Amino acid sequence: MPELPEVESVRRGLEAYLPGRRFESVKVLHPRANRGQDGPLEQLLAGREIANVARRGKFMWLEFVDEDLTDPGRDVLFVHLGMSGQMRVGETDSKHVRIAASLSGGVQLNFVDQRTFGYWLLAPWTKIAHIARDPLEPDFDLVATARRLRGKKTAVKTALLDQTVVSGIGNIYADEALWLARIQPQKKASTLRQRDAVALVDAAATVMRAALKVGGTSFDALYVNVNGESGYFDRSLHAYGRGDEPCDRCVTPLKRVVVGGRSTHYCPRCQTY
Repeated sequence: MPELPEVESVRRGLEAYLPGRRFESVKVLHPRANRGQDGPLEQLLAGREIANVARRGKFMWLEFVDEDLTDPGRDVLFVHLGMSGQMRVGETDSKHVRIAASLSGGVQLNFVDQRTFGYWLLAPWTKIAHIARDPLEPDFDLVATARRLRGKKTAVKTALLDQTVVSGIGNIYADEALWLARIQPQKKASTLRQRDAVALVDAAATVMRAALKVGGTSFDALYVNVNGESGYFDRSLHAYGRGDEPCDRCVTPLKRVVVGGRSTHYCPRCQTY
């Protein structure tokens, strides 16, 4: 599933095309792509003008000029990419277009989703009010987030994936942050020292900023930006997916274990905290 750098790459791509455009027509071509909607999306979006494209963690949404953008109860169009969702601007010959929209100015916007786990949903922003801020938000509180992390009695890898503690981190960047901070993924989050918890959250921010610079991580053609380009942070991974390969710091073979039901890769020699 796309994590913060991938979703932010898509958001930035959409930001160049969508603000100021109005929905002229919308066609839902697969019911799962708009599941849970109260009323026909075609009618709900008709004539609405997009104010901006926003994001928190892995969650992205379109905001509208006819809504009070300071009101947490405002309606927004959530865009959840799921496992394979793509927001493609312009014409596409994909057979997996699930929603097709025509915007003012001749802009075509297609939601392509091979596996149909993603969706568009017009709903109040409060739907994600429980989601914690992410490390790339301007008012992110690093120290307070570290304290919340230490309040969890689960493995630190599991706590990093808890979107109510800190949002945007998934399996890839959790492994990379733990490697960078030299912390064992199985270690109980509640046993971390505050300075180590701060270093870990800061490491996650560092890794995700680096990934964002190259468009995120793409392992196949299912994750692409709005213009069809893939990210290439997979060339810079130090831990994720590298079981039995030599550690980039000490050449010790990396281990693969399961933590909280998630495949996890780490260095048994370097990650000793």
